[in-house]
Amino acid sequence: MLVESLLPLGKLDPGLREPDRPLFIGDFAAGARQAEELGLGAVLVEETKDDPFQLLALGASTTTAIGLGTSVAMAFPRSPTVTAMSAWSLQKLSGGRFVLGLGTQVRAHMQRRFGIEWSAPAPWMRDYIGAMRAVWRCWQDRSPLSFESEHYSLDLMVPLFDPGPIDHPNIPVHIAAIGPNMCALAGELGDGVRLHPVCTPAFIDQKVLPSLAEGAARAGRDVDAIELCMKPLIGTAGTQGELERVTATVRARVAFYLSTPSYRRTFDLHGWHDIARKASQLSREQRWDDLTGLVDDEMLHTVATIGTYDEIAVKLNERYADRVDRIEFSIPVRDEGDAEAYRSILGDLA
Repeated sequence: MLVESLLPLGKLDPGLREPDRPLFIGDFAAGARQAEELGLGAVLVEETKDDPFQLLALGASTTTAIGLGTSVAMAFPRSPTVTAMSAWSLQKLSGGRFVLGLGTQVRAHMQRRFGIEWSAPAPWMRDYIGAMRAVWRCWQDRSPLSFESEHYSLDLMVPLFDPGPIDHPNIPVHIAAIGPNMCALAGELGDGVRLHPVCTPAFIDQKVLPSLAEGAARAGRDVDAIELCMKPLIGTAGTQGELERVTATVRARVAFYLSTPSYRRTFDLHGWHDIARKASQLSREQRWDDLTGLVDDEMLHTVATIGTYDEIAVKLNERYADRVDRIEFSIPVRDEGDAEAYRSILGDLA
């Protein structure tokens, strides 16, 4: 497996990738360089509090070999032409090391945070990627821009706004997915699928892989050519005592996912539909302190992978080595001892 990491490495709570102090954009360049020195295959950015494309430009400027990508950048709030330009620029700057991961966001955020009318996400994403790739073909092949679909009609590209060909024009596009329609779309036209942390091995086997194969068959593609990328929910620490504290935080994260209807498919598969609906009710009532009590040890260890530094690679390999091509894994790296532990884990995972 190619091992990827969300950054900055030295500022993250073990396994949860949440900053333990305010995040500064200037940290990213040093973090990317540190990740390259440690031997990671790629560094990723998810779109939360900073613009992912700006962060990756900083990382590209301080590294020479490590991959760079958006684990999830929001597609629909941006024009496909705008995203095409951001990806094109990063591909030029990085010398062909960029991977574009795209996500959809849920209805409430699209309407109430971005002010955009909602539409069925899988057909919309198909149109979006088609439009974006049409722009890339226009720039690379010097052909007229011509794309027509339900959501986009593009036929204008003047020399002033045409950056022209680049050395590495084939930018991989990964699609964030959990449901059958989006997984099938990834199989149909994506270079990879990026799965949510709540996806268990059973869910991957029974739901994700069949949908990927269905989409690939629809387009006459080889399903094995589509990279399966996983961001597991991980709880890990150097000692058993530290791990107990981390495990409590992981349990709370599982409870949050349990209460979120968008992620209910996994919990339903494992027979926890009644508990998930109860969790959603507690969430609506804002009874946050009661949520964690719904996550027993069986659920916790089914959804999350938990172990000390000397155990975690074995456990992740048991779950994902035969299923996943790229895996995200982060621990804090604050001194040489942490760095050595990370190198050991990376070696076992790779």
